[in-house]
Amino acid sequence: MTELKGALIGCGFFAINQMHAWNDVRGAGIVAICDRDPERLKIVGDQFGIDRRYGDAEALFADGGFDFVDIATTVESHRFLVEMAARNKVPAICQKPFAKTLSDAKAMVEACRNAGIPLMVHENFRWQTPIQAVRKALDSNAIGTPFWGRFSFRSAYDVFSGQPYLAEGERFIIEDLGIHTLDIARYILGDVRSLTARTKRVNPGIKGEDVATILLDHENGATSVVDVSYATRLSREPFPETLIELDGSEGTIRLTQGYGLEITNAKGTTTTDVSPKLLPWASRPWHNIQESVYAIQQHWVDQLERGAEHSTSGADNLKTFALVEAAYDSAAEGQTIDVGAMLR
Repeated sequence: MTELKGALIGCGFFAINQMHAWNDVRGAGIVAICDRDPERLKIVGDQFGIDRRYGDAEALFADGGFDFVDIATTVESHRFLVEMAARNKVPAICQKPFAKTLSDAKAMVEACRNAGIPLMVHENFRWQTPIQAVRKALDSNAIGTPFWGRFSFRSAYDVFSGQPYLAEGERFIIEDLGIHTLDIARYILGDVRSLTARTKRVNPGIKGEDVATILLDHENGATSVVDVSYATRLSREPFPETLIELDGSEGTIRLTQGYGLEITNAKGTTTTDVSPKLLPWASRPWHNIQESVYAIQQHWVDQLERGAEHSTSGADNLKTFALVEAAYDSAAEGQTIDVGAMLR
């Protein structure tokens, strides 16, 4: 495989994980970086030995010399940068959340489709080792046809110390964390027909919601609950684990705290350790997320080589983004929202 050359736009908090992962990915490497903050640009450039450094994305694209762009900026700039990539015919990865609005996200997908370039959203949670293990168990028909599920992320972890801007937005947990959990629900149980959501702000020091409970009606007839909280203090902090419960026609699956996968069916109960690897550059408890960053970036390169669509393509992520918008609409209106109507 000829190594693909990539450019990273955005050298903030999470981009360090992406740079480490790019060093591990087979078949690709980052050759240029871009950020408006000269200090961040120097820190990342020096740490990873990147000589090509830009303070302006237009200048980066004008110079070219790369095969894809990894957009790791905040959401306000996503549409502008993705459309810039489309104009320059450069395949693009876009950080989540995909866009500010569903109409923006649709426009970004359309721009890349018209330009004939791949667009993938960096929706890495479905690439976590334990989540993949649940998917494989379902695919092996371990519990027959699933009819009910719960996808839970409840924690009191202080996410604001590393990302203080999260406390300032009118939207918080659904847009920042729930988007991952909703995507996992789609990945495991399929697309969603309608949803009902309730939200709450427990922490008085933030502007947005820090608790959300969402009921999903899946197109295949299954029902699931997505519940997320950054206001839940437990005897053992589970951050950053997503816990899963699935009931099927022939048994049950439980992904429990500590990365245990418990399957119960006619053969009895088996428990398997599905812990993520601790990569050399990773650190606990973030290693679950950090490993998934490597996994999704390797997927990006592998699918480019095959000429195949990505698991979290822009078109696929529209369905997840619609769930986020529908959840906020439902919570505001106190009504069930038709998700399909939002996508039409």
